[in-house]
Amino acid sequence: MKNKYLYNQKSKEELLRKIKKEPFDRVTCSFYKYVPLENIERLRDQLYVEWNSLQVLGRIYISKEGINAQLSIPEYIFENFQSSLYSFKPFKNIPLKKAIEEGISFLKLTIKIKDEIVAYKISENEYDINKVGNHLNYKKFNKAIDDGANVIDMRNYYEGEIGKFENAIIPDVDTSMELLPEIKKLLEGKENEKVIMYCTGGIRCEKASSYLIHHGFKDVSQLKGGIIQYANDIKKNKVKSKFIGKNFVFDHRLGENITNDIISQCHQCDKLTNEHKNCLNQACHILFIQCKECSDKFNSCCSKQCCEFIKLPKDEQKELFKSGKIKFTAQKSNRVKPKLSEL
Repeated sequence: MKNKYLYNQKSKEELLRKIKKEPFDRVTCSFYKYVPLENIERLRDQLYVEWNSLQVLGRIYISKEGINAQLSIPEYIFENFQSSLYSFKPFKNIPLKKAIEEGISFLKLTIKIKDEIVAYKISENEYDINKVGNHLNYKKFNKAIDDGANVIDMRNYYEGEIGKFENAIIPDVDTSMELLPEIKKLLEGKENEKVIMYCTGGIRCEKASSYLIHHGFKDVSQLKGGIIQYANDIKKNKVKSKFIGKNFVFDHRLGENITNDIISQCHQCDKLTNEHKNCLNQACHILFIQCKECSDKFNSCCSKQCCEFIKLPKDEQKELFKSGKIKFTAQKSNRVKPKLSEL
């Protein structure tokens, strides 16, 4: 039985009100590590108790293979949090990557036990986490792009839609478990060529690079620290970015600007914009790109159908949704995050 004191008990509205009243700033950061962990149920509860007491918010996945975390930490206790993290022997000296842009990123602290810290769902016979690609810093990654390497985006299509590296190949998938087979297919015949890959913070490239090496690719490298570290490094060193546009993030911000370029279009009118949002109709909740004009026109909904649906009394909305008599735009697709423009 779950201990209710080790899980959030407040509503989204309560949490948001509380955060807006906080008299301090927060730092959004992320970290990961592939490292064997034991007694993960106990570890999960230890982390929750300790970090909840520090008012840490965020989403953490732990498994027998390691930890994957995105957090919002009160700025004034950042060093205390770091000390707490490093007090756990498996997590000693994990690099923490700070966000490019701040904002309300998380409302609560969630720590979940998973089978994998990135859900690739591949056999352990298809990779060796101790044999991964070379980690390239921003300078070497830029040079590899200039030298004509195969640049692979190890994210989902909707992430690459708003921002990507020059000449990057964007796989047309919307779940992690589809990524690796698709990448191998896209790179067929290029086993002897240089392959460089990137993702948001680096974690998705670890097992991915090992997978390619296992399947015969001879020269595989990955961007150290991902897009987040790259953006911080080029800003610090005043180097022109080869990443164009916006970095998608899986929190309430939904993105952070790396450059001012807008490379995506509104899914409803094709106007240039890079604002992701979830349909205001909670029964639909599709993630899509919408410009300000269409947001006003459709009341932040993805379609006229959803726009009309949210005007109904809440009880009627619930009954219709439960009955299964109504099907929304997003539910007409077999994709996890369908492209609205294709529906």
